Amino acid sequence: MSAEDFEFAIDITSPMDWDLSRADFEFMLKLEPEGCFVLLDDSERVGIATTVSFGRVGWFGNLIVREDERKKGGGSLLVNHALKYLQAKKVTTVGLYAYPDAIPLYTRLGFKYDSDFTVLKGQGVSSSIDAGITEAQRHNLEQIVELDQNCFGATRRKVLEPILADPGNFCYTVSEDNRLVGFVAVAIYGKTAELGPMVCRQGRSDVAICLINASLDRLRGYEVALCIGKKEVSVIDTLMKHGFTESFKVSRMFFGKPITRDCIYAAESLERG
Repeated sequence: MSAEDFEFAIDITSPMDWDLSRADFEFMLKLEPEGCFVLLDDSERVGIATTVSFGRVGWFGNLIVREDERKKGGGSLLVNHALKYLQAKKVTTVGLYAYPDAIPLYTRLGFKYDSDFTVLKGQGVSSSIDAGITEAQRHNLEQIVELDQNCFGATRRKVLEPILADPGNFCYTVSEDNRLVGFVAVAIYGKTAELGPMVCRQGRSDVAICLINASLDRLRGYEVALCIGKKEVSVIDTLMKHGFTESFKVSRMFFGKPITRDCIYAAESLERG
């Protein structure tokens, strides 16, 4: 994929309501310049796929083939090509979030089901803010990257650093005895916001709820979305009480050894894990 393909990528994903813009594809290509692909039939564009690598862990993102070109093997071709690319970069585990109708395809190609996630949408609301909540500063980056790595299984510095460096975004943290126990990053686009990644140590749903409440209070007047594991019942209940509803669900799948860790986790995005 190159910048010349962005318009096609936006056009082909728009009917899916993925809300991807030119800036999204620019960011994906900046993160993984050789890891985003366009499927051609002769010289005509018919599909796309995106990936990102984090050392030994890779993530498979957007996969779509033009509707009139489906059921011809194009989707499998894109996935297999992406896997070969990631494996050439020494990636040993590839994760993805699969829509329900895509699970059979990924299963046939060697991915295995791990767990269910839900994408919740709502609005920022006035919420109580715990005194232990602090806004992250530049010097907090190393602790944030370390905690994220402990949960995700690989360092996502190249994703986290630009999110945290953007003055339009914000990040809240909670520490105890000088030890980071949870953080949430929030990316803002106009009057919409994406909450995540959020990582909290195992069993600290109380910290996750405090981080969410603080974020929603700051996001009053914004449309807010996040993707979180369905096992996080207390966190989801809190969001439901704030008026959030399930937009859709996805399943996390892995090719290779799963990288799941004992932690509370909300995704950075469907595209990057």
